[in-house]
Amino acid sequence: MALILWHNPRCSKSRDALSLLQARGQDVILRRYLDDPPSLDELRGLLARLNCPVLEMVRTKEAAFKAAGLTKDSSQEDLLAAMAANPKLIERPVLITDTKAVIGRPPEKVLDLI
Repeated sequence: MALILWHNPRCSKSRDALSLLQARGQDVILRRYLDDPPSLDELRGLLARLNCPVLEMVRTKEAAFKAAGLTKDSSQEDLLAAMAANPKLIERPVLITDTKAVIGRPPEKVLDLI
């Protein structure tokens, strides 16, 4: 089972999640999603794997959220499009397998997939 971690090395939660996985001997493929942003279709696929409301994927406290004219009542498609246009809005870290995904908040949640 491949483990892909959407990772921001400047984020302590992301670094903590990676450390937890490595401490358990997990091989992790890192995707620095700010440098290699996901497409709209990838975000839709992630949403399906997360099986959660789209709002849980969004960093609503980022200045870019308000600057984009978004609110917590924005449509799913508007939120997904905003994350595709500005990956800084994606909640992190995210651990992804072929069939499931989890947002590492708190970082220990990534252990649910291994």
